[in-house]
Amino acid sequence: MRDITIAIDGFSSTGKSTIAKKLADKLGYVYVDTGAMYRAVALFALQNQCIEKDVVNEEKLIASLDAIQIKFKYNPQVGFAEVYLNDENVESKIRTLEVSKYVSPVATISEVRKMLVNQQQDMGKGKGIVMDGRDIGTVVFPEAELKIFMTASAETRAQRRYRELKERGNNISYDEVLENVTTRDKIDTTREDSPLVKAEDAIEIDNSDLTIEEQLLRILNLANTLIHKKSDCN
Repeated sequence: MRDITIAIDGFSSTGKSTIAKKLADKLGYVYVDTGAMYRAVALFALQNQCIEKDVVNEEKLIASLDAIQIKFKYNPQVGFAEVYLNDENVESKIRTLEVSKYVSPVATISEVRKMLVNQQQDMGKGKGIVMDGRDIGTVVFPEAELKIFMTASAETRAQRRYRELKERGNNISYDEVLENVTTRDKIDTTREDSPLVKAEDAIEIDNSDLTIEEQLLRILNLANTLIHKKSDCN
């Protein structure tokens, strides 16, 4: 068998990371959560006064990019690689609604995207990788053998995100989460640099009414078909 590259793109809170983690585990592939990388940059901006009056100070953040180091370290206790920002485990800190508020604005900054895309492409040079985000199939790995585009209604995604945040102890309302989801959708799809779009050869999956198991089985079958097809051609 030969390894392939799997790109999973889609809107926020569609469960891309959950599926990508499980898929990578089933295939024995490396998993990279690119959304977590942008969240780490947003957290850095919050911690280093690069956000003033709810607005990202782009010049200040860009000038600080050399001070940002993002790594993934596998934690056997949780079964996936956690995010480290400058050698600090920030897996929990980057999942708050406060950080979510600034992820999309940070992701519109071309210098930030260039830095992270370069890192992501380096991570995927050896194939055997599952990467999820907003522009994996269109910008990071346009030649990926399997591209998935995940979507669901804004209300469904907000409800999922709301439950997740409440379980983590966040004191927020559903309306706040829904507003965050719709705002991020608008920013992600209208930004000038690498907007969220479905790649022409991506397979769209609307998971509004699908269980995680149903989604995983469908994508796993697609991946295995391509893995064996590629192998047969060599």
